[in-house]
Amino acid sequence: MSQAPFTLYERALPVEQLRQALQQPGCGGYAAFEGWVRDHNEGRRVLRLEYEAFAPLACREGERILAEARQRFGVTLALCAHRVGPLAIGEVAVWVGVSAAHRGECFDACRYIIDEVKHRVPIWKKEYYESGDSGWVNCEHCAAAAHDHDHAHDHAHGHGHAHADDHGTESPAAPLRAHLP
Repeated sequence: MSQAPFTLYERALPVEQLRQALQQPGCGGYAAFEGWVRDHNEGRRVLRLEYEAFAPLACREGERILAEARQRFGVTLALCAHRVGPLAIGEVAVWVGVSAAHRGECFDACRYIIDEVKHRVPIWKKEYYESGDSGWVNCEHCAAAAHDHDHAHDHAHGHGHAHADDHGTESPAAPLRAHLP
């Protein structure tokens, strides 16, 4: 496979190219997930958003997740692509694709991959609102709770700051753009 398993893109995701990279003669099943930029979040009108990532760690962790999915679900191939930089409403922000002998493992692996990427990969999202405000979304508490699929959104957010990583240090002010096609 010439396509890196987990890739960050500063431009539109090449969805058709990614899908074609998953085609194999022994694969009868294929599943994909596309996450699109929507125009609202938590009752606020969103105009656009921006993703930042710590690229070396994001790619390493993303590839680890894809390897786990291949082993856990017995899929043949799995890819994930995520945008960084500014995105407009309607653009594809994240894409996951899986191929395998049968559809069941494709569906299960696809869901596992997107859930783990959102929970574990150091990618930060900033939304720009119609009101003129902006804010970082999906704080660590939200991501951890959403990963458990039972999060009641009832805590205060302080999204006007840089997010901290697991060691309490702030994320870089500008994303590291290494390993981007």
